[in-house]
Amino acid sequence: MKALLSQTTGGPQTLALGDLPDPAPGADEILISVKACGVNFPDTLIIEDKYQFRPERPFSPGGEVAGTVAAIGSNIKDIRPGDRVIGWCCWGGMAEKVAVTRPHCIPIPDAMPFDEAAAFILTYGTSHYALKQRGTLQPGETLLVIGAAGGAGLAAVELGKAMGANVIAAVSTQEKLALATKHGAASGIVYPRGPFDKAALRSLSALFKQACPENGANVIYDAVGGDYAEAALRSIAWDGRFLVVGFPAGIPRLPLNLALLKSCQIIGVFWAAWIDRDPAGFRASARELLDFYRQGAIRPVISARYPLHQGADAIAALSARSAMGKLVVTIE
Repeated sequence: MKALLSQTTGGPQTLALGDLPDPAPGADEILISVKACGVNFPDTLIIEDKYQFRPERPFSPGGEVAGTVAAIGSNIKDIRPGDRVIGWCCWGGMAEKVAVTRPHCIPIPDAMPFDEAAAFILTYGTSHYALKQRGTLQPGETLLVIGAAGGAGLAAVELGKAMGANVIAAVSTQEKLALATKHGAASGIVYPRGPFDKAALRSLSALFKQACPENGANVIYDAVGGDYAEAALRSIAWDGRFLVVGFPAGIPRLPLNLALLKSCQIIGVFWAAWIDRDPAGFRASARELLDFYRQGAIRPVISARYPLHQGADAIAALSARSAMGKLVVTIE
């Protein structure tokens, strides 16, 4: 089979199209004939050996796929060859075929296009887990989303609105703000790019505070990290919940006196670990997300599609933080 391969440690320029043996499903696995693969931030890390998992080379990046079932293992009883499915894995998705375990595979509606399916479960799953299980977001509360035009951030905007929150989008350009507003944000701000000195950090903090109600944001969804995290935390409400989702701007150093002064919570969001620890909770979340999709409350925004041989360009675009919504690699 054809696959986009990482054979040496490095950035997207080190990736090249190559051949691998067709995988065979184990007893508890499902072999997917991949039609599309979503591009996510971990893809930028794993090829540089900066992710928490370091697969043996050669390997393909890509952890979120959609396609049809090509074969099933002997222990699989509820999915059949030919079924349309979403699957997820840490790597291996930018290839013509990939094997995933049963808990990491869900059927999709016939009306759901493969490109949208490949841009669905990681971002919406992460954001739903963040807002519902970790942030306990309630109707009428204020939700501030940092990085609101990226894949996960835009999913948080849509889900926040669907859950009845007042959503404030924080983004880096006016174009991104227009996108977030179109998809459910009631208001928003455009923040400057770092790095920030002390004076610039004070200005950034003031910008976040001005965007929020007088009492602050009840829930802050931080998909950016870096200096933006502390500046946003200063705008949190009493008893607020600060959700730690991602760090494309770097791992922040938060002064914990802010958590004391606001009596707020700083909460980690690790969706991939949760789905293995609470399979029943994940299945309920997936059903709710697919219901939202059928109702039209959420729908992935795909800003660009790349053929498999240009998958490295997709990862490079994500690394540059220039993408809006999701990028998808299509496999014919």
